[in-house]
Amino acid sequence: MTVASTSIRAAERPARRFPKPFRAACAALCLAAPLLAASAPAKADLKLCNTTTSRVGVAIGYKDKQGWATEGWWNVSAHSCETLLKGVLIARFYYLHAIDYDRGGEWAGTLHMCTDDKAFTIRGTDDCVTRGYKRTGFFEVDTGEERDWTVRLTDPEAEENSQ
Repeated sequence: MTVASTSIRAAERPARRFPKPFRAACAALCLAAPLLAASAPAKADLKLCNTTTSRVGVAIGYKDKQGWATEGWWNVSAHSCETLLKGVLIARFYYLHAIDYDRGGEWAGTLHMCTDDKAFTIRGTDDCVTRGYKRTGFFEVDTGEERDWTVRLTDPEAEENSQ
């Protein structure tokens, strides 16, 4: 049995004519689409992805209109991500401190800020111990003034193997 088929190239297809009101609506929609996309809220957060095999605790420090603040602790499971700050980033520089709960160790830096053992929000970075807090080293994250940024914590072994 033979099956017949017909192929029509694009140049051979008859042109479709749509009514003028339909064409006008399509043109208006095409022109408005970029404006609608621009008015949609842009995703802008500071996220932390824990690419290690351990659970980690994370504290963040930043400067806003009221001055320096530190907040913690976010508990981030192995191989997962957590949003630390939601919305448009308000600063170029953020500061992080993380603790490896399972193997010990930390991700720390030379800028000292105040932390506490339990969930906290602390204003100011001076006299941490006098005020009843811990003086903790944070490392700097330069977001380059991006609106959305992700920090990735990696295993020390992974860093050594990549060099």
